[in-house]
Amino acid sequence: MKKAAIHHSCLNEHFSGVVYLKREERVEIERAYGYADRAEERLNTVHTRFGIASGCKLFTAVAICQLVEKGVLTLDTRLKDCLDIDFPHFDDGVTIHHLLTHTSGIPDYFDEEVMSDFEDLWKDRPVYQMKSPNDFLPLFQSNPLKFQPGERFHYNNAGYILLGLIIEQHTGRLFTEYVEADIFQKAGMKSSGYFPLDQLPKDTAVGYIDNKENHTWRTNIYSIPAKGGPDGGAFTSAPDMIAFWRALLGHQLLNEDMTAALLTPHVTVKDGIHYGYGVWMNQQGNKITKYHVMGYDPGVSFRSSFYPGHEVTLVLSSNQESGAFEMTREIEEELGLL
Repeated sequence: MKKAAIHHSCLNEHFSGVVYLKREERVEIERAYGYADRAEERLNTVHTRFGIASGCKLFTAVAICQLVEKGVLTLDTRLKDCLDIDFPHFDDGVTIHHLLTHTSGIPDYFDEEVMSDFEDLWKDRPVYQMKSPNDFLPLFQSNPLKFQPGERFHYNNAGYILLGLIIEQHTGRLFTEYVEADIFQKAGMKSSGYFPLDQLPKDTAVGYIDNKENHTWRTNIYSIPAKGGPDGGAFTSAPDMIAFWRALLGHQLLNEDMTAALLTPHVTVKDGIHYGYGVWMNQQGNKITKYHVMGYDPGVSFRSSFYPGHEVTLVLSSNQESGAFEMTREIEEELGLL
């Protein structure tokens, strides 16, 4: 009955995407809804690749922690000591830890306290030129600090752009190449990658932006950066995301101590919600009830969670702007996961 209720909720919400739930080693739910390509009426399948927007900040955090584990960096290394780029108004005390936890105080290129529409960024600059971390520097490099490092949590995309640049400088490789080789391949994520929007491989969903007022739609190709990077924009399938959680929690990507550091609640976001390194977590008392990542872009909504008390891993991938959050909440309530 619970699976049937979840299925009916997906239909009622007009959900377009994939619902995938695994409990321990058993897949309990794997359903796909809607079209990967509306014009061609190509259906989504369980193995369709979806953009996950900021859901891939966790990949960046893992990559940084791999370099820390190797002794290339420390979590207390200052930005000024590990990146050969000038930031005239940044505080000298900004560290890798601050960047990972959104507590650096550096200006963001998309500040949600100031802007509400991500597409507004591309009115004065061609989105098709945004293909690498360096391309984002002019958007924030010379802007003043918002607050002193460590003062508070403020979600910050630019901080993860800088983490990507640090990875490039200290590995001599493109950020995307490093993550694809040292995270995706190691985790067995064979369908995942940072694909340019104008060169999407087969079995990839197109992102759609719906205008409900006149019942029209358009794709998101002119609304998000041409290629994903350290702060978001990778593509992955639901089974691949399950494989990632398994590799992370099984210490295949980081050793036990570094995995524990990544999953530690380093900063309180609000009551009961904390942030580690690239990952959100819900806490009740001294108990973590949920580790999760999320991503929202024009034409993208994504949530993926691990519930340690139930040994359940959940993935909600959608090629629409909403649906993942609503269905995650519905499933949590229906199955009593929180």
